[in-house]
Amino acid sequence: MTPLVHAEQAVLGAIFLEPGQLDRLSPWLRPEHFSRPAHAAVYVAMLALKADGHPTAATKAGTPVPLAWVTDTLREASTRTRGLTASYLHSLVSACPRSDHAPVYGRMVLEGAIHRSVAQHAARLHQAALADSRAGTVKETPHHAQVLSDVLADLARGWGAQARPVQPPVAYAPQAERPQPVGERVLADEELLLGCLAARPEQLLGLVRWLRPGDFAEPGHQQIYRALGALHHRGEPIDQLTVLWEVQRRGALADGTLDAERVRRVCDPLVDLAAEHFGEQVVQASLVRTATLAAQQVGDLADRDALAPGQLIGYALHALGPLDDVRRRLRLAHEAEPEPRRPVSRPSALPPAARIDAARARSRLADTAGPAATAAASCVALCDRHNHRSPS
Repeated sequence: MTPLVHAEQAVLGAIFLEPGQLDRLSPWLRPEHFSRPAHAAVYVAMLALKADGHPTAATKAGTPVPLAWVTDTLREASTRTRGLTASYLHSLVSACPRSDHAPVYGRMVLEGAIHRSVAQHAARLHQAALADSRAGTVKETPHHAQVLSDVLADLARGWGAQARPVQPPVAYAPQAERPQPVGERVLADEELLLGCLAARPEQLLGLVRWLRPGDFAEPGHQQIYRALGALHHRGEPIDQLTVLWEVQRRGALADGTLDAERVRRVCDPLVDLAAEHFGEQVVQASLVRTATLAAQQVGDLADRDALAPGQLIGYALHALGPLDDVRRRLRLAHEAEPEPRRPVSRPSALPPAARIDAARARSRLADTAGPAATAAASCVALCDRHNHRSPS
């Protein structure tokens, strides 16, 4: 029998011994917090008897509890579940070390419920990600990812902790990324996207807001995307050779991530399609892979009974951080690119006289004078150059 089951028995036994403990437990301990249906049914029966004004429910501490409290609870709970006996309820009483410790036992039950809830929703996210991966869509993954985030926030409020990501120590750090099988369709979409960008590099401007190198499942594709971005950022020409040279400078050829023939094949200039569509496909596939990994990490954390609820929630939110980032960027992909904001002219304070003089010295005559002054300045400049060439 696990410590959690002992705690559930102890808190129910405490209520049998001291029914007034319900006043301290009922505001925050709910029937669904119990892992065993029989224990939940007994707790529901106790709450129902108290709500109906059962005289024993108001018994003060130290006062003998009538046997009717046990028998009536058994009768009420038997309408909700099967297999309960009077002897089992008496065993609950004997399982309670001290009835005045009921809030502590209830807190143990709540801790177990938090671990169980996090594990269940992480498993649902994992199943949704696997289903979307097989179908090549993202129908269920974003929904279950949001549900898991909301559940963590609700659990944090119920426990009285802050819902903020906390990086776990090394002992509780999530496992390293597990290799996930990548479908041929995903790899084909990545190659088509890179080919589109190599043929029409101007399309990079519309993708850099929401497409990251880590969204590519294949490491070689990540390196080619980085090379394309670097060349475009520096304003250099992009073709098969320049991309190959940039990939070589980044060490991707030396470490075996790529080879020259593959780079030339991916950057085929004959591919001339809209890159945005394939970019969205790449980010969607990245969302599913990231959700699968995050669900595995959160599930591993939930299985660690040594973690307190506050630690579990903080570490789980930290594990969901990369998934939240991909979800945000996928939303950006569906939104129109915002128009650049026009600068707003604001009156500025009068600069010092020295700054005014320096600004005037840097100004051209054409900016402050008319055509005559401009012509005169040109003549003076020609004379200066003639005098400089003439021997003294």
